[in-house]
Amino acid sequence: MTLPNATMLKFGYPASTVAETALWSVQVRPQQPTLGALVLVCKEPVTAFGQLSPAAFAELQTVVARVERVLARFTAYQKINYLMLMMVDPDVHFHVIPRYEGVRDYAGIPFADAGWPGPPALAQAVTLDSGAIAGITADLKALWVDVP
Repeated sequence: MTLPNATMLKFGYPASTVAETALWSVQVRPQQPTLGALVLVCKEPVTAFGQLSPAAFAELQTVVARVERVLARFTAYQKINYLMLMMVDPDVHFHVIPRYEGVRDYAGIPFADAGWPGPPALAQAVTLDSGAIAGITADLKALWVDVP
């Protein structure tokens, strides 16, 4: 078993974990620029995308395809953005931002895509409390199991 890396821990591992594979962790992003925003963190000890093993690249394809199916059901997004910023958190990871026109609601909390139709407005994110993180994580986990 691989120990969680610093990036996984920063984004709330294990409480925020939607799914894990051998080489990737899918986690709810505590700051939600749009409903369903995730982080996809590589478990390998690498700090550059080109350092990923062939196995991690192969597994990334299946994880991304499943993330897209799950988020389509959860948010009915129109587009999806993958941002590999890695300026603060050194482990290879992506911010997964479902994009949509208008507002989505979760548990009475409105989530507008403030950047639509341009780049995501990360600074205008909704900061989730622990209850909202737990709720979104549980709902996405259930979809992960239900959506092959």
